Amino acid sequence: MRSFRFLLSRRWALFAAAIVVVAYATWWLGGWQFDRLADRKDRNAIVRANEDGPPTPAGDVMRTGRGVSEDDEWSRVTATGTYAVEDTVIVRYRTRDGVAGIDVVVPLVTSSGTSVLVDRGWLQTENQGATPADVPSPPPGQVTINGWLRVDGTGDSTLVTDQSTRAVNSTAIGEALEREVYGGFVDLESEDPAPATSLAPVELPELDNGPHFFYGLQWWFFGVLAIFGFFYLMYDEWRTAGRGGTPVRVEEHKVKTKKVRQSNHPYVRARREQEAREAAEAAEAAEAAEATERKAAESSSGA
Repeated sequence: MRSFRFLLSRRWALFAAAIVVVAYATWWLGGWQFDRLADRKDRNAIVRANEDGPPTPAGDVMRTGRGVSEDDEWSRVTATGTYAVEDTVIVRYRTRDGVAGIDVVVPLVTSSGTSVLVDRGWLQTENQGATPADVPSPPPGQVTINGWLRVDGTGDSTLVTDQSTRAVNSTAIGEALEREVYGGFVDLESEDPAPATSLAPVELPELDNGPHFFYGLQWWFFGVLAIFGFFYLMYDEWRTAGRGGTPVRVEEHKVKTKKVRQSNHPYVRARREQEAREAAEAAEAAEAAEATERKAAESSSGA
């Protein structure tokens, strides 16, 4: 009678535990990818709603000592002031399409005395030691800028050393330059008047949903596949046990196969035939000897 008692064995218990772990991990990873997809959709919705709107005066949405709300990021803002060229900050390690470069951030001093940090654009350079003196100058005198509002960067990359950093953070730059600055910064869209030499414009974010949907499906598919594989192997062993009483182990099967192969080898067959001939000859010799002895015995009794 077929039975599932084999599931109580140590081997199957460990197998089942491993499948549970794999199934949970793939379920969690799939959910994580779909959470990232939802976050990206929310971010894209904010960008679409903000990036093409009318520009708002920077002073209406930016405050000193306070960061920019994520809901306001990529809003268009405008500001008028004078660039403090001497306080230009280089933002390093800004690669575009595999090409090394830097971003150039310059404070725009407004009539209130508070500065708006303006990322004026990207400059291709292989010189990681580039200084503010190596970049094109902004327009002199009073300038009106339009641009997109950005949230401050975070982490160790915001450290400012010798007017150089790896991520823009208004608090860190303001302290390094000893200037009062608005929270957040502005990615430049246009300047009036235009500079003599322009930098490469800021790249707007891509608004696709990325690969998260298909990654999530992949993880869940792997989990379903693992569970299906477990039940298939369980059914296969149950069916095998029902046919022969106990499943044939792989090692036993290999030994039997090896013996069958050896029995069919030409050398083995020739050896067996030789042994058979020798046995037949020995039997004939024994019969001949026995016949000779009988004749000798008959001759002795007749005499």
